Amino acid sequence: MNERMKRILEEHGRRYGQGQDIRVFRAPGRVNLIGEHTDYNDGFVLPIAIDRDTTIAATPRKDGLIRLHALDFDETVVFDTHRMEPRINTGWGRYPYGVAAVLAREHVALRGCDGVVQGTVPIGAGLSSSASIEMATATMLCAFAETEIPGTRLARLCQMAENEYAGVNCGIMDPFISRLAQPHTALFIDCRSLDYTIIPFDAPDYALIVANTNRPRGLADSAYNERRRECEEGARLLGRHIENIRALRDVTPARFDAHRSVLPDIVARRCEHVIRENDRVMQSVETLIKRDFARLGALMNDSHDSLRDLYEVSCRELDTLVDIARRCDGVAGARMTGAGFGGCAIALVKIEAVETLETAIRREYPQITGYPADVYVCQPSGGAGEIV
Repeated sequence: MNERMKRILEEHGRRYGQGQDIRVFRAPGRVNLIGEHTDYNDGFVLPIAIDRDTTIAATPRKDGLIRLHALDFDETVVFDTHRMEPRINTGWGRYPYGVAAVLAREHVALRGCDGVVQGTVPIGAGLSSSASIEMATATMLCAFAETEIPGTRLARLCQMAENEYAGVNCGIMDPFISRLAQPHTALFIDCRSLDYTIIPFDAPDYALIVANTNRPRGLADSAYNERRRECEEGARLLGRHIENIRALRDVTPARFDAHRSVLPDIVARRCEHVIRENDRVMQSVETLIKRDFARLGALMNDSHDSLRDLYEVSCRELDTLVDIARRCDGVAGARMTGAGFGGCAIALVKIEAVETLETAIRREYPQITGYPADVYVCQPSGGAGEIV
């Protein structure tokens, strides 16, 4: 038993008593290899689950009371599944509460529980700590209710919980990968149909480095909503000239080039990113199958440049991390990942260059930006489940 698990179990015993049959559940965070701002355009994404997660140790209760204590915040949330109103409007408790509320709407016979929650997914870094806690909660509640919900449906329910109860207009990718990931793989997801394909990530000579800008993301929400509106306008205008256009995923690069002139310039730039990013995702799937990591790195570089110049969701801090990585020998490619205006950058780097890159980021990034840099070496992880 590692120190983290020992601490969680000890806290559970201290709060709720010893001698009970404790069950432990986990759900990972994620990082997106490529496919940014494509999900809400019915497009394609290629995420991996990372080996950082939310873990819940819990015991069932005979009533409908749910008590969850978050070790990271030293806060406890309590609610009764028999009386799901009023809502929990603030704090981390919105996430498990929202999941319970949505499952109750699905007529899942929820049981109460006493649990201790602890996470290793960095909060506010764009690595989907929220989907991690939602999916860990959903996995636990379904297990205690002895109810099986298909993975794609459970992902959709967690998305609904975040949309409705946390007030975040997130896409399907985060809960989807948190539930359905397999070790040492990426997941190619069609965000319209929710069809998915497991893609081997067989890269023993490479590591994925995720670096957190630690920059406050004050512009992220408003910019996200603005970009969605611009993409919807672009799809609507292109639909006047191209048949069967429901979203930008229906527009090929060649068709876009032929009809770009019908769009206002700023809308055209947003659409160009999404349309070519979808194409980059498809190419990246091929590169993983062929184990052509040099090509994958080049596609990651192109993705970042497009997010910076066309979609305009990067920032000085993200660009700095990417520039440091690209100057380092052994780095195949680097890009921002997530919504932008802060959060994280990801680099695909040769194993022998990992230490050099970490050192360069920790030394150079604070000097340039004034923010400290957090660096994580990540491996593709499996999806949510019970730890037995």
